[in-house]
Amino acid sequence: MNLPARASQSHPPALTNGSGAAAILSAGIGVFVLAVLAVAADQLAPVNAALVFYKPTGVLSGVTTAAILVWLITWVAIDLQWRKKTVAMSLMSSVAFTLLILSFLLTFPPIADLF
Repeated sequence: MNLPARASQSHPPALTNGSGAAAILSAGIGVFVLAVLAVAADQLAPVNAALVFYKPTGVLSGVTTAAILVWLITWVAIDLQWRKKTVAMSLMSSVAFTLLILSFLLTFPPIADLF
């Protein structure tokens, strides 16, 4: 009995995790950018003025819009680079988690007021 060429292969195709790692890392970067922009908008008048996209919402409209744009652009850029690669997922998760912790700290008022 003749098997198709794919069925007779002894090695399954390698699974990659680059897209998943890109999603996790870009989420960490996006959250960190959100925190940095929030602190910068509170402390610097020019940044505050530049980030008011919708007056009833105030600076929050620009901070969230800019952070979402950075997150999406970062996600697409990293995904295009890592799509077919296997990445150290534990390292990417650690970096993203560290960025998340730093973001929480930056938005904590006693720490944010230091800047």
